[in-house]
Amino acid sequence: MEMNFMEQTSDQWSLVEALLARSGKLFLKKLSRNDSSWANEGGGHQYGFYVPRAVRESGFFPELHAREDIPHILESECPSFWPQTGEVRQDSGVKYYSNKQSECHFTRIPPDLFRGLSPASWLLGGTLTEPEGTAHHWFMVIDSASAEAELLESRLDIQANFHFGLFSPSDFKRASSIEADEAAQLIEEIDAALRNGTIEALVAKYSKLPSPDMLANAARADFLSSGKAKAFDPWAIKKPGDALMRVSRDIEFSIYRRHELRMRAVEVAKVLSGYDRTATAAVRGFPSMDSIFLSASQQRKSRAGKSFEGHLAAMLTAGGVRFEAQAILGQRRPDFVLPDQATVALDKSRNFEDAAILSAKTTLRERWKQITHERFNCAIFLATVDDRISKEALADLQRAEITLVVPESLKMKTNESLYYHDSNVISFREFFDEELARKRPSLLLAG
Repeated sequence: MEMNFMEQTSDQWSLVEALLARSGKLFLKKLSRNDSSWANEGGGHQYGFYVPRAVRESGFFPELHAREDIPHILESECPSFWPQTGEVRQDSGVKYYSNKQSECHFTRIPPDLFRGLSPASWLLGGTLTEPEGTAHHWFMVIDSASAEAELLESRLDIQANFHFGLFSPSDFKRASSIEADEAAQLIEEIDAALRNGTIEALVAKYSKLPSPDMLANAARADFLSSGKAKAFDPWAIKKPGDALMRVSRDIEFSIYRRHELRMRAVEVAKVLSGYDRTATAAVRGFPSMDSIFLSASQQRKSRAGKSFEGHLAAMLTAGGVRFEAQAILGQRRPDFVLPDQATVALDKSRNFEDAAILSAKTTLRERWKQITHERFNCAIFLATVDDRISKEALADLQRAEITLVVPESLKMKTNESLYYHDSNVISFREFFDEELARKRPSLLLAG
């Protein structure tokens, strides 16, 4: 029997919330490959996760002291509690090699928790107001493919370019992404409807979310109004992939959540209004509220894929790229064929560079395999803003001769880079400059 979203997350998330209630400061970090690869490679007790300089100097960890025998090594003991295994690591601590610029790690930690993680998973930790044994710090590892990760990112309104940060427990209690005055206005509106018996009318007022096109247009307008560019044009934007990720994953989702909050808050208020006691509403009304939240989760997921595809189409259009959307090719319907279905169908009657296939997937999972069953004598590109693609999936893509196109920040050479060493992964900047403008100029409109 398949569990619903709330049941899947209840145990693990209850553990998170119990720890939040016992915490002072909180530390959240998106794990890079180097933060966890040591566990898969059988790393020893000296291995651990990287501690960013800003966190090292923030006072979250105990003060570092130089070793007498090796002065350039600064360290501090920091016993840590790992609730997922129930153990207290007495010998864990921070080790900083001052002669290696920013190399600082938290070492002697449970390797099993870091083994086999999906890319871009999370490390969540905090300082305990009352110690667990000798430990004043706790840490949990949350796999990015889990429902708990989705809840975590939603609660903190995590942006696409987030790498690490310090928070307070109250940050997890923020109800929404709307401003305080908007929230107050909505609360008053619901209260008035409950008093006047007009809650049904209020439900009807907020029952429809804006169309995908309206949300997309509003998101791009917001991006352009920030002065990042004058048009959603890949030739005018320095990092077009980062722009796509920002608009589709952050800006549009934030706009969506503002409308979603009104819709779902009013629906919940209607359920609660049918009972005269809070306890009765919690018990009797739970099935209805469970259905509301499950529907919200499913609606978010279905929206995300359409959002990214729509923004990519807008960028191709603004950049003068010749394409046809959803053209039928054999048994497949790729998101975009360049320049059109007729040219791609010519197959051996044309040059390899005269056409290309571009598919768009917000997240890969297994769905990318649907584009590999047929060959069309042209390059196949798969565009994504997903930072959670496993090494196994990347190897499968390479065997299928599919080139992955990702935002520039995911490809560039940095400590947080995910795909820098993968030869079949290119940035959107490379896609437009190298694969289109240089290799396939016929796919661009003249002028």
